[in-house]
Amino acid sequence: MPTIVWSPQPGSQTLFLSCPVFEALYHGTRGPGKTEALLMDFARDVGRGFGAAWRGLLLAREYKDLDDVVTKSKRWFPAIFPGARFLASQAHFKWRFPDGEELLFRVVKRADDYWKYHGHEYPWIGWEELTKWADGGCYEDFLTLCRSSRPGLPRRYRATTNPYGVGHNWVKARFIDPAPSGTVIGGDGVSTDGVSTGGGRERVAIFGSITENKVLLASDPGYLQTLQSIGDANKRKAWLDGDWDVVAGGMFDDVWDQSAHVLAPFDVPASWRIDRSFDWGSAKPFSVGWWAESDGSDVALAQGGRRSFPRGTLFRIAEWYGWNGRANEGGRLVDSEIARGILRREQELGIADRVKPGPADSAIYDETNADSPAEIQARCGVRWLKADKSPGSRARGWEAIRRRLKAAMAAPMEEPGLFVFDTCRHFIRTVPVLARSARDPDDIDTDAEDHVADETRYRVLAAKSGRVHVRKLAGM
Repeated sequence: MPTIVWSPQPGSQTLFLSCPVFEALYHGTRGPGKTEALLMDFARDVGRGFGAAWRGLLLAREYKDLDDVVTKSKRWFPAIFPGARFLASQAHFKWRFPDGEELLFRVVKRADDYWKYHGHEYPWIGWEELTKWADGGCYEDFLTLCRSSRPGLPRRYRATTNPYGVGHNWVKARFIDPAPSGTVIGGDGVSTDGVSTGGGRERVAIFGSITENKVLLASDPGYLQTLQSIGDANKRKAWLDGDWDVVAGGMFDDVWDQSAHVLAPFDVPASWRIDRSFDWGSAKPFSVGWWAESDGSDVALAQGGRRSFPRGTLFRIAEWYGWNGRANEGGRLVDSEIARGILRREQELGIADRVKPGPADSAIYDETNADSPAEIQARCGVRWLKADKSPGSRARGWEAIRRRLKAAMAAPMEEPGLFVFDTCRHFIRTVPVLARSARDPDDIDTDAEDHVADETRYRVLAAKSGRVHVRKLAGM
C-alpha cells in the first residue's frame, strides 16, 4: 500500500485544491495550512503527462518570505516525486520534476519587475501573502502571463494571505467586499463603494481557520493560545479570526474609532473657516480635501441636537480623489482640468464664495518649460499655500494627526480634534489602514495608498503653525 506523504485536511484546504475557478484567494486566520495548499495546488498536476508545458511561478515580496515556502517544499516534494531536484543558484531558484515540469520561486517588488517576464507563459501562478503588495498593479500585470499555448492544459491563478498589512485595502476590495467567501465573483467588473474590483475571469475567496488544522493543533497545542494573547486588538482579530473589518497597518489603528470620528454631514456655521488641501498626482492619484475649522461656536448636528467643539477642530467636509477606480492608480488629469474640477465641485457644494487657499504639495511648484502646476491652476482661479515639507515634517505631521484623532475621542473634548464627514469615503477607505514603515516606525510605508493622508497631514500641520493664514499664495 503506497505511503501518503501529504493529504489535504477537510475544510478549506480541500476546497482550495478542488476549486475549479481560475482565480482564487485562500485567506483567513493564521495556521490553516495556506502555504502548503498553495504548493500542492501546483503539484497536483505534476506527473500528469504535461511535461515541460506545466510550468509554475510562485511569487513573494521578499526573498526572506520564500524561506518557509522552500523549506516546506523540500519536506514534501522529494518524497512525493522521487527524482525531483531543487536548483538553487544565481540563475536558478526552482524545482525541476522528473517529467520536465518546473516550479520557479521569484521575488517581485514593484510593477517594473513584470518586464522581466513579459512574453512568458505560466499556466500556474501563485502569490504568497498577497497583502504585502501595496497595490494590485503587480498582481494584475502578472495575470496576463497565466496562459499556455498548449490546448487542454489547466490554468490557475492562486494567492494566499491573512487580513492586515500594507495591501489590506486593495485585496479586500477585489476579493472580500464583492461577495461572501465561497461565492464566485462574476467577471463583470462588479464594484463596491466606487472601488473597481476588476473585470475579466471569475474569481473566488476561500476562508480557512486555524481550527481546521488538526495536525498543527495536535503538534503545537499552545499555538491557538499564542494567537489569543496578541496584544494588538486589530492584529488579533485579523490573525485569530481572519477578520477583514479591522484597521490594519499601524499608524492610526490605536487612535481611530469610526463611530467617533465619522459624522453625518451638517451645515457648516457661517463663522467657521473653510479651506482646502491638495496632494498632486498624475500616474498616482491626486487628492483634494475641503476642511471646515471650528471657531468654538455651536453646530446643529445632522442626527439632532447641538454640540460645540474646541476652537481649531478640523472637519473634513468633502473630497475629490483623482484616481481611475483602481487602488493607487491616478486618473492622469492635466492641471487645468483639476482646477476646473475643483471650482465646479465648490459650486455644487455651495461653498464657492467661502473657500480659502490651503496647503498644497510642493511638487506643484516644480517648473516645466517655465510653467508649473501651481501657476496653471492659479490662472484658472485656484490658488494654494505652500505645505510644510521641511525636514522632519512627515513624522511631525503623522503625530499631529494622531493627537487630533485621540482628542476627538475624549469626553469631554478639551483639545482640537479631527472629524470626517461620512461622504469622504476615500479618507475612510485609505487613511485608517496605513501601515508604519518597517524602516522608520515614525513614518508610514510610502508604498501604501497615502495620498489622502498626505494632504490631511499638510492641513493639520498648517493649522498647527498658523500657515493657513499666510497671505502669500501660489501663483501670485
